[in-house]
Amino acid sequence: MEQRHLGRTGLRVSRIGLGTLTWGRSEQGTDESGAAEQLKTFWEAGGTLVDTADVYGGGEAEYLLGQLIGGLVPRRDLVIATKSGSVRAADRRVDGSRGHLLAALDDSLARLGTDHVDLWQVHAFDPATPLEETLQALDLAVSSGRARYAGVAGFCGWQLAKAATWQLAAPGVRTRLASTQMEYSLLQRGVEREVLPAALDLGVGLLPSSPLGRGVLTGKYREGTTPADSRGASPTMAGFVDPYLDEAAGGIVDAVATAAQGLAVTPLQVALAWIRDRPGVVAPIVGARTSAQLSEALSVEPLTLPEEICRALDDVSAPVHRYPDHDWSTL
Repeated sequence: MEQRHLGRTGLRVSRIGLGTLTWGRSEQGTDESGAAEQLKTFWEAGGTLVDTADVYGGGEAEYLLGQLIGGLVPRRDLVIATKSGSVRAADRRVDGSRGHLLAALDDSLARLGTDHVDLWQVHAFDPATPLEETLQALDLAVSSGRARYAGVAGFCGWQLAKAATWQLAAPGVRTRLASTQMEYSLLQRGVEREVLPAALDLGVGLLPSSPLGRGVLTGKYREGTTPADSRGASPTMAGFVDPYLDEAAGGIVDAVATAAQGLAVTPLQVALAWIRDRPGVVAPIVGARTSAQLSEALSVEPLTLPEEICRALDDVSAPVHRYPDHDWSTL
């Protein structure tokens, strides 16, 4: 698999990442044997970037990954990325304080069974904590060797720009942001408004999550069908899929299916190739439930969409951005 630099750093990662959101979940999840199959399939295909978080499966995803690295797959062959900052407290959903983040990182390292992660990301912006305090936790993690590179996730455009600029203001003292992780697909192109321009300008690599539109871009929900084993049929996950089952999304999915038919590939491959090769994108994070689903995603490696197909998909999925993104005189 082709390797790409993560942002303006020396870290290279596979251009498809393996997501572990489903690992260790009790419903619609991936158990230890399934996780082992996925990791081995990914590694054998040349994949290196494995993305997880301390809240995935209540920590079980990190634990499962920790049980597999070293024995099943050499630790040196993987770029392990995890996230901290999301909390499940009744009074708050995010904690970006220095104390919480560093303690959470130590807990992640214990579950992963390693002395460092290759990429550590703040899981969300915390408006209740000074941003410089949150970012200092990244500096301390890198300077102490617990993390090799640092990034953020879920930051909007101004938050990313402020954070990345703050880090660049003291080179050699502060750790530059290597990455930002955001949802991005043909069904969700909101990052193109401000996040992506900021990332491109500041040398931050984009790691798209849900690159298949939460599974909708595979075409499995076309014509109102909901497979029994899909997230859309799960009581706890249906709400995650529902926003992308409207008429507008249906038109985009139909266009993807038409392109796939013309190229003799699958809708999944078309949607994934489109997002993988967007400007600023380093590696879409694919979260499969089974190794078979993952294998189909990995089969996209040799596919490059023709320019006319890309233009057609761009047009049919184009978000409506008006003032101030467009010059006022054109409105």
